[in-house]
Amino acid sequence: MKDKQAEMKGILLQMKDDTLREISKAMKSGTDASSGEPSGDIYDQASSERDRELGLILGDREREKVRNIDEALQRIADGEYGICEECEEEIPLGRLKVVPFARYCVKCKADIEKQQAQTKRFEEDRAYRDIAMGEEEEA
Repeated sequence: MKDKQAEMKGILLQMKDDTLREISKAMKSGTDASSGEPSGDIYDQASSERDRELGLILGDREREKVRNIDEALQRIADGEYGICEECEEEIPLGRLKVVPFARYCVKCKADIEKQQAQTKRFEEDRAYRDIAMGEEEEA
């Protein structure tokens, strides 16, 4: 178990370094692109704005990844790494090598995602019903 944790700690630290480097590179290219006067026609400006928004979204994902890595490193320090937070079974090494910051085994993660999808679908259905009811009241 200690060997597995030491190996995974090395992988996590390398992943964190790579991710931070990507964030830094994206921020640098984002500031380079955003400086200066707007150029080109409206289509060029719209394309630039879309690219900037996409960069921000990807930056958010990268920051989330760093947060997940930090949490995994903390679980290693606490001796809780590699244990599913749902069923408390050991997460297989193969899964950890693919997703080193995994908090759940594959089965529990699938169950959680299924539940989240059902909840989202229920909330969307309710929102559509509320919209439809509001339109009927206006008529």
